[in-house]
Amino acid sequence: MSPAIRKKNNVNIEGNLSAPETLVFVHGFGSDQTAWNAVKEAFTDDYRLVLYDNVGSGEADPLAYSPIKYNTINTYADDMLDIFKDLELHHTIVIAHSVSSMITLLAASAVPEYFSKLVFIGASPRYLNDEKANYTGGFTQSALDSMYEAMTLNYYAWASGFSLMAMGNPDKPELGAQFADTLAAMRPDVALTVAKVIFESDVRREVSKLQKEVLLLQSREDIAVPAEVAAYLHENIKGSVLKYINATGHFPHISAPQEIITAIKSFI
Repeated sequence: MSPAIRKKNNVNIEGNLSAPETLVFVHGFGSDQTAWNAVKEAFTDDYRLVLYDNVGSGEADPLAYSPIKYNTINTYADDMLDIFKDLELHHTIVIAHSVSSMITLLAASAVPEYFSKLVFIGASPRYLNDEKANYTGGFTQSALDSMYEAMTLNYYAWASGFSLMAMGNPDKPELGAQFADTLAAMRPDVALTVAKVIFESDVRREVSKLQKEVLLLQSREDIAVPAEVAAYLHENIKGSVLKYINATGHFPHISAPQEIITAIKSFI
C-alpha cells in the first residue's frame, strides 16, 4: 500500500492475507486499534484483517491532524475511503465502534461498492438531546460544556475518571485503566477538539440513506449511548438488526469480547 497512507493512519494488515474476504476494524474516540486485540484473534485464520488509527489517535501521524480540516466527522470518512481505495477493497465487512460507526455510515453511503456488511457497536447519530424532534441522545449542552471544562482544567484527571465511567465494569478496573492509557496518549488540545466535533455531530439526515446489511450491537448501561439511540438507528436503517448483548459499558469489545465475537460470527 501507499507508504503515505500507511504512515498517516498507521494501517496494519494482518490475519490470512490470502483470504477472499476482508474485515476492517475501526476504533472510537479516545482509543486506537489495540482496542480490538481481544476480538480480532478469532478471525485471523479465515479473514484478511485491516486495522488503523483515526488521525489524532494512537500511532497515526500527528502531523496529519489539523483542527480546521478535522472539524467534521466527514473528514474521517474521507480517510476511510482513501484507505479502501488504496488497498483496492470491495465488498468489505466493517466492524466499527462508537463514532466510527457513523464515519463508516457516511463512507458506505458515498461509495457503497466498497462495503458489504457493517457491524456498529455503541453507535449514535447524535449525542445531544433534541427536544424539538423528540430525540434522546443522552447529553445536554450544559453537560457537554461541563465535560469540556473538565478536559481543559486537568485533562489527565478527566481522562482517568471518564475512562472508568465509560468502560463500566467497576469490578475490572484494569479495563478502565486500559482505556485511560489510550486517552492519556492523545494530546489534550487534540482530544478536546475531537471530542467537540464528535459529541456535537449530527448525522441523522444521513442514516436512512444507508443501504447495507447492518448489525447494531448495544450493551446495557452505556453512559454514552442510551437505549433510545439504538432504537432510533434500528428504526431508521432499513433492514438493520438490533441485538442487545450481555455486557455493560461503552466498550463491550474490550469488556466482553466473546459476546462481540459470537454476534459478529453469526452475522457474517
